[in-house]
Amino acid sequence: MRRSRPVNLPAPYLKRVALVPEKVGDWAAYPFCLPMFRKREFEIAFTHPVTVIVGENGVGKSTLLEGIAVKAGFGHFGGATGHRLGSHDDEATLADALALSWLPRITRGYFFRAETFFSLVRYMVEAAKEPLSGPPPDWLEMSHGEGFLAFFRERCAGQGVYFFDEPESALSPSRQIEFMKILRAMEQSGRCQVVIATHAPLLMAYPGADLRMLTRAGLFPARIEDTDHFRVLREFFLDPELFVDSMLDE
Repeated sequence: MRRSRPVNLPAPYLKRVALVPEKVGDWAAYPFCLPMFRKREFEIAFTHPVTVIVGENGVGKSTLLEGIAVKAGFGHFGGATGHRLGSHDDEATLADALALSWLPRITRGYFFRAETFFSLVRYMVEAAKEPLSGPPPDWLEMSHGEGFLAFFRERCAGQGVYFFDEPESALSPSRQIEFMKILRAMEQSGRCQVVIATHAPLLMAYPGADLRMLTRAGLFPARIEDTDHFRVLREFFLDPELFVDSMLDE
């Protein structure tokens, strides 16, 4: 894919994502059977450089993020627009039924998937063996969490659109704060748009982020206090032993 030239306009660049009903072949098939598509319509507008999407397991937040990333030109299993680690029919089907609105169109950035991160790194190590390709990344020589942070520091600074699916999965709370410092630098550059799907309350509290909660009723603007994640942890911290004991007895 031809790479776009740097532009002077600030992020966000991806302005809107909408489902095109006419392009859905079977509403009973996955992923169109997910509750967020129950009304046979779906739309999300991006108004902030950083958007955080939160939701329980199974509501489809990762599927949604993957579908948008694929439609934006990234590989199904993560990486930059030129990386192709494989394909996934579900996300391809969703991507085919989405329409994206840009101002301007940006083809740089990264799609980060925690579950396929090290497959991506091995792919990049092999690609680095080609002439004039530059040195390979050394992230496999680090711990899981340090490898994540090294990736974010080294590959997420340039102008682009970045999709992060559960970036906190290998990060301790203190390392999540380090990730948010990287995120702050990306935001302050004015050249990075970031869309995150997460379960981490720390990331949900990122200052200035547009927090969206995906439920069986749809996708809605939210405050962190509205999320089940926050309410569960609030009850836990009030009395950890009592909370855990009561949950185990249910």
